[in-house]
Amino acid sequence: MTCWNCQSATGAAPFCAACGKLAARPPGATHFDTIGLPRGMDLDVGALERQYRELSLKLHPDRFAHADPRERRLSLEQTTGLNEAYKVLKEPVRRAFYLLKLEGVDLEREDGSSRGSMPLAFLEEVMALRERLEEAREAKDLDAAQAMAGEVLTRQQEALGQAQDALRARLASGGTDADALQRAGLALGRVRYFTRFLEEVAAMEEEALG
Repeated sequence: MTCWNCQSATGAAPFCAACGKLAARPPGATHFDTIGLPRGMDLDVGALERQYRELSLKLHPDRFAHADPRERRLSLEQTTGLNEAYKVLKEPVRRAFYLLKLEGVDLEREDGSSRGSMPLAFLEEVMALRERLEEAREAKDLDAAQAMAGEVLTRQQEALGQAQDALRARLASGGTDADALQRAGLALGRVRYFTRFLEEVAAMEEEALG
């Protein structure tokens, strides 16, 4: 990327090192680039917080209220990108899904392709769990639903740990460990189904309170 003001190279930095003007976000910049931290499953949360606060102050649109129209627009774009990066990277689950996406596997696609990669036995198990939950919902048996949620939460955390280990292995290989990528995808696929189940139980709890 080159600076719109002085034509110097800016890379992924939010400001041009040569003239100090706000820079455009380069195409393909990752959330890790935006925050200024190395790509990885394990982040220094303190460093993430410090980087976010520092950049938020520097990029805030109020600082550019009287600046060139282009800088005002870039301030909004940079701030939006920074906020999104922080939301994703601060949460281990979202960070894992994001890293998997950077490695070429997007489980959030709505075309259903990710479902086809899950083992049939697991999908049948999920269907049975949902049937049990529906029975509990119809019987208004919140205790039964919460007991199921406790078991599912444990399995969700186990699957997340497996996904994190696999992603660490994938990154350590420089992106060449195909087996680790497959393990990460399957583990996060399980996390995804378990999360949806827990959301349904949470909705039952809200209904009971209402």
